[in-house]
Amino acid sequence: MTGNAGTAGLTGKSGTTGATAGPGVPGTAEAVGPADHGGAGGTTVLVTGGSGFLATRCIAQALERGHRVRTTVRDPAREADVRKDLAAAGVAAGEALSFVVADLTSDDGWTEAVDGCAYVLHVASPFPPSRPRDENELIVPAREGTLRVLRAARDARVRRVVVTSSFAAVGYGHPETDRPFTEDDWTDVDGGVSPYIKSKTLAERAAWDFMAREGGGTELSVVNPVGIFGPVLGPDHAESINMVRMLLDGDLPGVPRLHFGVVDVRDAADLHLRAMTSPRAAGRRFVASAGDAVSLHDIARTLRDRLGEAARRVPVGVLPDEAVRKAAETDPAMRETADNLGRVRHLTSERARRLLGWRPRSGEDAVTATAESLIRLGLTR
Repeated sequence: MTGNAGTAGLTGKSGTTGATAGPGVPGTAEAVGPADHGGAGGTTVLVTGGSGFLATRCIAQALERGHRVRTTVRDPAREADVRKDLAAAGVAAGEALSFVVADLTSDDGWTEAVDGCAYVLHVASPFPPSRPRDENELIVPAREGTLRVLRAARDARVRRVVVTSSFAAVGYGHPETDRPFTEDDWTDVDGGVSPYIKSKTLAERAAWDFMAREGGGTELSVVNPVGIFGPVLGPDHAESINMVRMLLDGDLPGVPRLHFGVVDVRDAADLHLRAMTSPRAAGRRFVASAGDAVSLHDIARTLRDRLGEAARRVPVGVLPDEAVRKAAETDPAMRETADNLGRVRHLTSERARRLLGWRPRSGEDAVTATAESLIRLGLTR
């Protein structure tokens, strides 16, 4: 789960808009035309956090496009899991995929990880199992981990790093507005946002600042996904997926009044690969969303309309706001959900479509694919 901060409580996890592009982010004058993918087949790509839901899809698509891939894991035992998930995605990685043990909280392993790589997709990021007592438990690892990867990439003369940030770094902490949020907007970390949202924002700010001051010849691009959905390959998946599972299992008596963006994991991975090689992507952020924000009620309705009997437990009624706020009084995980009731953060991914030729699936198709995979793998009741 990357950009839907308001839904954290459901899964048991935890007016005006902001300033224009931050320090180190180039101006917004943009050329218009077909995407150029840079002709970089056959190079070595490092994907951090290879066992993650999005990272696995990035690995799969990089391999399919002819790249060699190296990926980091914290535990070497996870290699078998990654290869199993890739096989489930239809990719036989073989010797084109290698593994390095590295952790974002330590310098160990990163020199080896980036050695000989032309590109780095920095996908790994901590996501809290619960709201931390001290926000720095999230902020420091997110920021320092990102900087650790950027330093290693710069020292290895990597051509470009693509950092997976989040819409959480774009559209939070501001008064309500009908204007869609774009890549020129930044979350206001002083606007009463959660530690997770603050950590994503400060980590991305630190990345742009570092590259402006000390990046050398290495380029930076950033992808800001909303909530990531799409087909799961096994029991490990994004927290967004748990929301669909809970709907299918009938765990909610009704649907809270939440709105958020949706993107299919396959399309989010595709955007990372486009941002990796296109000359037009250098020095830019890209919001990754299938469309504007949708309501959780719309998602529930899509499941019932498309899945029939398999969605018989999906609630149809709207959960009263007061019931959610009451639950938040005793359940800290629900507080963020309560804070976002009725809030609609409009957004657009027009930049990625126009500059990189990105054409994502619809949100309805992404949610349906999520549910069908959960049912197929026996991950629902």
